Amino acid sequence: MTLHLYNTASRQKEVFEPLDPAHVRMYVCGPTVYDRAHIGNARPVVVFDVLFKLLKRNYPKVTYVRNITDIDDKIIAAAAENGEDIEALTQRTTDFFHADMAALGAEEPTVEPRATAHVPEMLALIETLVETGHAYEAEGHVLFHVPAMEGYGGLSNRKREELVAGSRVEVAPYKKDPGDFILWKPSTPEQPGWDSPWGRGRPGWHLECSAMSERYLGETFDIHGGGRDLIFPHHENERAQSMCAHGGKTFARYWVHNGYVVVEGEKMSKSLGNFFTVEDLLARAPGEALRFNMLKTHYRHPLDWTLEGMAEGKAELDRLYLALRNTADIEAKPNQGAPEAVEAALLDDLNTPKAIAELHAVVGDLNKTRSVAAKSALLAAGDALGIFTSSPNDWFQSEASEGIDAMISARLEARTEKRWADADRIRDELAETGIILEDKPDGSTEWRRA
Repeated sequence: MTLHLYNTASRQKEVFEPLDPAHVRMYVCGPTVYDRAHIGNARPVVVFDVLFKLLKRNYPKVTYVRNITDIDDKIIAAAAENGEDIEALTQRTTDFFHADMAALGAEEPTVEPRATAHVPEMLALIETLVETGHAYEAEGHVLFHVPAMEGYGGLSNRKREELVAGSRVEVAPYKKDPGDFILWKPSTPEQPGWDSPWGRGRPGWHLECSAMSERYLGETFDIHGGGRDLIFPHHENERAQSMCAHGGKTFARYWVHNGYVVVEGEKMSKSLGNFFTVEDLLARAPGEALRFNMLKTHYRHPLDWTLEGMAEGKAELDRLYLALRNTADIEAKPNQGAPEAVEAALLDDLNTPKAIAELHAVVGDLNKTRSVAAKSALLAAGDALGIFTSSPNDWFQSEASEGIDAMISARLEARTEKRWADADRIRDELAETGIILEDKPDGSTEWRRA
């Protein structure tokens, strides 16, 4: 089977043909670490985690680079507001990010470079752009001169004038052109900075990813991913500076972007009360349920995150886990490939909704046949999507509390003493809180969320 991906640059699905079939290279823009990750930050992590898994099943070697932006004006502002050291802030929020993404079942990338560790590579890139006439120094800044690049706007598929007119651009008297963007900016004594030929300063955001992707993947690589909001200006500018630094050589061959995230039909906003961090949502549902709910929408489509939809996704995942618990006596075969229909859906531009529909068909087969093949297929399909990471018993009891266990023990005691009314009352009370009890032939009782 062949992988097809929608390429933002060409505006169509294309057959994926890596530069080197023995080694696929992918770069995805990571977080700017100044606060907790929100649901919009989490979506690309989950999307490209599924793609990472898919590539690894189909190619001998995959290098997945996802950066950490740990120097940025937002970070400087947050540290000042908190009265916190910048390094302490970025380390703390990076740790939070890692914990939140692990809770969503995302694998670690092959390489996770930090921007502050790659300033020498950034300076070298700037020097090349200045030497080739694509960048200039002005009042302590170094800027990329957009008119010097023929074909600027090729990724966004819009003319330069349209891009500048339709976006926020920094107005500055030292710019030769309104669309010129910063490669290097001066730092005040209290701001972080590095020595450079243009004075003490710090890199521009776009430059960081160009330098880090080249360091680990080369001047040209296979896939560049990120959220749709990054197409312009970030990815357009990455592409421009990298191509101009290397004689027009292709930067990334396939540009893959996930759609926007809205909450309850509206843009996320703290003022509207619909701004959810991953931490907030993990207090309401397991990370695997959050991941599953994201995958129910095709990655290129807008994702409307609702609490009702999240609860429905959790209930749907409960039913899948129930099928596994009901077949606990059947031992699956290890290392089975994903079912053909599931793999075909994912190879068709990561069609996770179709893959989930095919997964339900496998569950129906398992419930009907109780066969080793069906259970093996279900678990392999789960691996492809990054679900079924818990045992069924752990899944249903992950939210257990001493109070629930105490009520179940009290009911068991009432049943033993034939106090049937008391036993029924306890069952009803638990049912009202969404706890369903299942009495087993051996006299034990298991529970799960409704």
